[in-house]
Amino acid sequence: MIEIPAAKIELSLGQFAQWLDGYGEISYDHQSFFASKIGRAAKALYYRRPALGTLAVAPMIFCEAFLPSARKLFWKPQRFPIADAHYAMGFALLAGIYGEDKYYRRAVHFLEVLQETRSEGYEDYCWGYPFSWETSTGTFRAGTPLITTLPYVYEAFSAVYAIDGNPKWLQVMQSIANHGFAAYRDMETAPDAASCGYTPAPNDPCGVVNASAYRAFLLTKAGIELSMPRYLEAAKRNLNFVLASQNSDGSWYYSTDGARDFVDHFHTCFVLKALAKIEQLTPTAKTHRAIQHGVDYYIKNLVDAQGLPVPFSKRPRMTVYKKELYDYAECINLGSLLLGRFEQFDRVLSNVVADLLARWQRADGSFRARQLLLGWDNVPMHRWAQAQVFRSLCFLLSQLDKPQDGMVRGSAQMVSSNTAN
Repeated sequence: MIEIPAAKIELSLGQFAQWLDGYGEISYDHQSFFASKIGRAAKALYYRRPALGTLAVAPMIFCEAFLPSARKLFWKPQRFPIADAHYAMGFALLAGIYGEDKYYRRAVHFLEVLQETRSEGYEDYCWGYPFSWETSTGTFRAGTPLITTLPYVYEAFSAVYAIDGNPKWLQVMQSIANHGFAAYRDMETAPDAASCGYTPAPNDPCGVVNASAYRAFLLTKAGIELSMPRYLEAAKRNLNFVLASQNSDGSWYYSTDGARDFVDHFHTCFVLKALAKIEQLTPTAKTHRAIQHGVDYYIKNLVDAQGLPVPFSKRPRMTVYKKELYDYAECINLGSLLLGRFEQFDRVLSNVVADLLARWQRADGSFRARQLLLGWDNVPMHRWAQAQVFRSLCFLLSQLDKPQDGMVRGSAQMVSSNTAN
């Protein structure tokens, strides 16, 4: 049995909630360096002509590595739906743990914000990024719905609906699920498998593994909660694609397109996290084996000798940082889902939580964004990954209150904050 410091997690969450109250709900982002027209043009050139493009993106990369606060020179602070969804889930978890109305009301606040910030021009509820995003496959315009955002928002509405049973949340859940089912292209990869699009674009190239994992989970959860068998059938095809895409060593490439064959920490966690959630809802031997094989690869290749996350096991390019807050958040999420199943992962989880609370949380309650080659990136970014860490710690705390191996872990009361008062 491992020891997770529940009281320290509670203290950390109280400090963070106070920081969030004071800091506000908009922030800069990891992509702020490349969100402007000039930044996007430089990045597009990098994808088309790497040698020339490297020169174009060099000033942004230099600032990212050595002057993170320079983000304010390139773009503006914004609100991020994916962060709002994580905050809603986190506060809903706290409401469930402590039964305090202030956390429930804070969760409802973020749902109401999400209703107001949905992508325009779509019949159903959906969300994307508030900035235009240059990728190797083209430009995703601001507000383009993303299948990698949708499940988090669905989970947020589902979590609050489970608390209050308000039918207006159910209506949004139904709309989100219909968008996730009907709006994304499925490309058949085998008679019983299909890769889904990242966006609703009819010519989306498909092939991104975590996108199909996200959709498989969303449609599995919605299929069960909304009693929609057709969602479950579509989910099974996406799940089969994800399972078939696993490499012999247990890893997943980012995409099966033959070009984006890197293996990184948080995308691996995204895939394993989706599989773990699907297994909880519809367990199968194939999913169980894939998780075991994936966790074995993860332990051997995506944590260092100190049991802490490393960004890549197979890099796409040079990186300008040592450690990534997003990796810590997703490690804690996955470790909490798998708590008690893998002894080595439990030890990693314990190490990561201890290091996060000791080195990453600042005096004001926020978390550092990255450990750079020299120093730290201390710019608080809700999407990258203040919100994800908050939700992951709330989820871990909720799991520690549950019996594990016949014992109950965690009993301390959370330090009170001004949140939602």
